[in-house]
Amino acid sequence: MQQYWSMSNTLTVRLPEELQQRLRERSRRTGLPIGRIIRDSLENTLSKDEPAWMKYAGTFTGLRNLSSRKGYSRS
Repeated sequence: MQQYWSMSNTLTVRLPEELQQRLRERSRRTGLPIGRIIRDSLENTLSKDEPAWMKYAGTFTGLRNLSSRKGYSRS
């Protein structure tokens, strides 16, 4: 979960009445502020644009060459 301590950007969005009621109901049920629900929903939607494995790209360490076939090593 991300922290939202230093946010300074404001976005105004017009919502249909039904969507606003659903948002208020979710806030009431979960105890989360409406802004938090919207931010989490946006983050979830935008993260679907990239493959799930991309969040791990560059995080693994280990041997550079795992090939066991002779003649394919570049070292």
